Amino acid sequence: MAAVIATAGLVQPATGTPAEPAANGPQATAPDAAAVTYPLDCKGAPQTVTATAQGDLDGDGRPETAAAVRCQAGSGTPPHAIYVLTQDRTPGARPRVVATLLDTPQRQTAADLTVRDGAVTATLLGYSSPEVPRYSPDVKKLAKWRWTGGKFRQELTDSTARSV
Repeated sequence: MAAVIATAGLVQPATGTPAEPAANGPQATAPDAAAVTYPLDCKGAPQTVTATAQGDLDGDGRPETAAAVRCQAGSGTPPHAIYVLTQDRTPGARPRVVATLLDTPQRQTAADLTVRDGAVTATLLGYSSPEVPRYSPDVKKLAKWRWTGGKFRQELTDSTARSV
């Protein structure tokens, strides 16, 4: 593993459990991000999915979906949350959230969401201080999460935070 797993003091590990291993059968489809109710408190405003990426994140042979979601606020740049979705094999089962990778209190916006080689990667835009207007993020960093040891852990990347 090329990246070093971030220490608990630097990273808040995401929680969740993946889907059960797939049985032999037809190729599974990734969960539909539009069919999920997210645990995002928008105070009555609608939620919107701004980006999705699909791939097998836990090595069970079935694809998961990573979804960047935010509240539809009237102004500014509302923070995103990034969730991992799975689809149970039960016929008619709805997709469900199994992990939160990025939560809104971190006040970051997710861009360029991808799933590659079993990892979720996103460019996170944020703010260097409370004085920076919320419509103009000035910090950009690359974040990567991988399923390791029974949960998603954020990995350190070779890209450090930098001004935009």
